Amino acid sequence: MEERHTIKRTSQQRDLILRIVRSDKEHLTADQIYERARAEMPNISKGTVYRNLNLLKNQGKILEIFCGKEAARYDGDLRNHYHVRCVECGKIEDVPHIFPRTNQKEIEKLTGYRIYTHHLEFLGICPECLRNGDKYEKND
Repeated sequence: MEERHTIKRTSQQRDLILRIVRSDKEHLTADQIYERARAEMPNISKGTVYRNLNLLKNQGKILEIFCGKEAARYDGDLRNHYHVRCVECGKIEDVPHIFPRTNQKEIEKLTGYRIYTHHLEFLGICPECLRNGDKYEKND
């Protein structure tokens, strides 16, 4: 009986974590996901969040985005899409859908690789950081 309760509870925790990742367009860190999960489930542990993020990533339900030395971010949108990252505050957001000039099949022909996915990231300064500082000039 106790084992069923544990499995159900873990599933509820995982479902909460997945819902948080999929509902946020800001691509949160594990710590940010933990804070949001705790607001709804106060007894959830940080270890539980990290384990479940890893499990969800391995199951292919979420994406893990690495940003150099910064903490990994998590994305619930599994479609091929692009990101824009603020080099000032680290925020990552989806870019509204754009079409690349070269598609994956063309890259396969050029390189001999079998392409499974691709990643494109734009770097810049987000609107909030731009409003908070006058040291940035727009480059056209």
